[in-house]
Order: sequence, then structure tokens, then C-alpha cells
Amino acid sequence: MALRDLGADFESYRVVEFDKYAVKSYNAIHGTNFPAIDIRDIHFEDLGIVDKQNVTYLLTYSFPCQDLSKAGKQKGMTKGSGTRSGLLWEVERILNECKDKDSLPQVLLMENVPDVIGSKNYEDFMKWYAALENMGYQSYYKVLNAKNYGIPQNRERCFMVSILGDYNYTFPKRIPLRLKLKDMLEESVDKKYYISNSKIESLLTTNFNCSKFENVVQDKYGISSTLCARDYKDPKCIVVGNDKDGIRIRKLTPKECWRLMGFTDEDFEKAQKVNSNTQLYKQAGNSIVKQVLMAIFKQMID
Repeated sequence: MALRDLGADFESYRVVEFDKYAVKSYNAIHGTNFPAIDIRDIHFEDLGIVDKQNVTYLLTYSFPCQDLSKAGKQKGMTKGSGTRSGLLWEVERILNECKDKDSLPQVLLMENVPDVIGSKNYEDFMKWYAALENMGYQSYYKVLNAKNYGIPQNRERCFMVSILGDYNYTFPKRIPLRLKLKDMLEESVDKKYYISNSKIESLLTTNFNCSKFENVVQDKYGISSTLCARDYKDPKCIVVGNDKDGIRIRKLTPKECWRLMGFTDEDFEKAQKVNSNTQLYKQAGNSIVKQVLMAIFKQMID
């Protein structure tokens, strides 16, 4: 989406993704027909890297964050550990196969939660950094927040750009935030998204206090808290005002969550045709804010 909306000349060449529902959305949006596949089954030959003299190969990668983030069990990403986050090292395996064939992608882009460079994971992260350096990549990493790139969501993520050869990269500067959460909301929302008055009363004191309602967006109509894949179980909520019956609180809709990832309604509606609300919530929480990627890629292109 980011490359498309920048007007870049590119092709979605290969997709390696285990989640069949995410692949369904990807195919619906981009007009592709990729199958869901396990990265452990992928080898150099599957990537089809040819004609590097005339084509720049950009390999983007991430890996499950459950074993990295504070919300998870923090099992880590140590090589050979067998953890979900340890799937990172499958990328090393594939890149080493590419190196053996003198066909390394020229540019790599990693994304994950900030904990990937936190104290518990930093040693393993630096081993990964060193592995890329040994392959010939110059790598640059930084934690960026979506609210600093035009989207009203407090979403920090760590990005690393790795470029094959002797090149430098500077991450994009912040831009002023002109949108507020209220700008991302739908005008009309089905009543099923509203929280019942009885539940509100059980969670709130007489004087409204957001902290009493765990999943209420804290900054109300300003900036959304971080969307998560597990939100499908209990979507983020927002106070939409008072009426004669008292405080009105409702869940964010899947479309609003996609808007908070910077996605267009058109793209959302294509995905909506092939997936349930549960999957749409998950995909929003698992994805990357498009405007952050656009800023990163624009720095590369410029």
C-alpha cells in the first residue's frame, strides 16, 4: 500500500505468510493470488531472484512479537530456542542461501515491537545485526511512533533498514499531527458496537474515570492507544458523549481500526468481503501504519 500510494514502480513479487486470513485480505486488496505458506518451507529457489542488475529487490520481514513484548511471556528470540519470535532466524537461513547464490536482496526492512531492542532481547538483536553485517549489509534501526507521521495512534514500532553495500540511511523526520481520533470515526455505527448501560455502570464510578474502563481509548477524541491483534476479543472503546440515558461508550469498529492504521476505506472494503470482523480486527493490530512506511520508503527513493 505504501509503495502504491507513493507512486513507486514496483511489483508484489513474493509473499511468505502463514496466516491464511491475512493472505486473503492481501490478495483481495492487491489483485494477487498468493497462497498461505510457512517460512520454514521456503528456500532461495522459491524467491525467484533474477536480473539484479536492473531490479532492486526489497525484502520486508517481521516475526511474531508474542515472545518479545511485555504483554507476552517474554520467551525471547534466541537462535535455536524454538520460540515463535525465534522464527527471525529463518530469515537468516534464507538470506544465507541467497548469499551462496550471489543473489542477496539489495534492501531489507524489518518491523517489530520496541521490545526487540529492549534489555531482554538486545543481545540477540545485536547477533542478528552482526549476521546482516557479515552478509554485507549496512543496517540502521530506530523506534518510530505513528502519531509523529500523521496518524492519531500512539503506536511505537522498531524499524531497521539494511542496505547491501556501502550506503547510508537516515530515518524520516517527524511531521505535525493534524488529525484527531474523532476524524477517524464513522458517522453512523451499528448499535451492536455500543456498550450496555448496565455494563458501564458496573465499570465506572459516579464521576466518569477512563481508568475504570480498561479498554477505553485514554485520550478520548485526541490520540488512540495502540491497536493490538488481541483486540478482536475486546475492541478498544471510546466515549462518544452523554445522552439522556447517561454516558455512551462504544467499541471502535473494524473500519475505524483500519483507518487508524492509515488504510483507505476502499482497501478495507475489499478485505471485508473476504474476512470476518474478528480477522479484520486482528489484521489491523498486526499490521504497520501505512504512513510510517511511506515516510521510510520516501527516504529511500529520494
